Amino acid sequence: MTFLQAIILGIVQGLTEFIPISSTAHLIFATRLTGLSQALSAEQVTATIAVLQLGTLVAVLIYFARDIWDISIAFVRDHLTLLRGGTPPVNGRGLLGSKLSQEAKLGWLIIIGSLPIAIVGLKLKKLIEGPWTKNLWLIATMMVLIALLLLLAEKIGKQRRGMEDLGLLDALAVGFAQVLALIPGASRSGSTIMGGLFAGEKRETAARFSFLLSIPAIGASGLLELKEAMGKLPQGSAAPLLLATIVSGLVGYASIWFLLRYLRTHTTGVFIAYRLIVGALLLFLLARGIVQPLDSPALNPPAPRAAVALFNSN
Repeated sequence: MTFLQAIILGIVQGLTEFIPISSTAHLIFATRLTGLSQALSAEQVTATIAVLQLGTLVAVLIYFARDIWDISIAFVRDHLTLLRGGTPPVNGRGLLGSKLSQEAKLGWLIIIGSLPIAIVGLKLKKLIEGPWTKNLWLIATMMVLIALLLLLAEKIGKQRRGMEDLGLLDALAVGFAQVLALIPGASRSGSTIMGGLFAGEKRETAARFSFLLSIPAIGASGLLELKEAMGKLPQGSAAPLLLATIVSGLVGYASIWFLLRYLRTHTTGVFIAYRLIVGALLLFLLARGIVQPLDSPALNPPAPRAAVALFNSN
């Protein structure tokens, strides 16, 4: 990986990790355009992407430092108080029948919401690292599918509930939606914001909870791959990878700032339209044979017959 390739990947990761248009999909596009996908194996590409996410993880930690501090202090304080037989300073109904402060309750919701992707991610680790998840047919299909689901969530979601109203339903809805992020093209932020909207959250609340829920998911994925990446990637990759990670963090911070302010007064319509256009264009190019599903000719499957028939009939 050259330093120019590293900067490009860092910018792409930072821009698309939190904007609901799929960071993995755009990183796959970027590795193809820069020639990295031909120089690296599927496992090496996956490792590179996971490590780049550590940069955006730092961006989340810095942006939400006050929230994270308040949640952590309240979580420890309230549970120590309960263990001693006392009563925490309650400002909301907690979980498991115990009364906890709103901040401590939010800590439990983040833990519960992180369980689905942790379990499924570990079970399917080998599959996720393989070439199947780099297939452009899959990426294009998920770009379109999540766009349609996000559109449906915009239409039927009540969008009345703020951070103080979050409960177990939100943790489960957003947590299981986050599992979709294991499929490239789905978008972790797109899937989780969609889950939040279906649960009745306001757009900004859905985005904020999505970002907080990203901390365990991105942190575990990046740290798990970091050690393996050092052994998998070619010699001399450490410095460019570090640069890419720093760039992704800086751009990621700006992306968080932008999206939270944007969703206060706007719908996700522009992101839905972008996903539909990119997904449909990619499906067209694949069906016409203009681009190949995978970079390796030996791995490229034949185009789905239905897609070929559809585009050849035009």
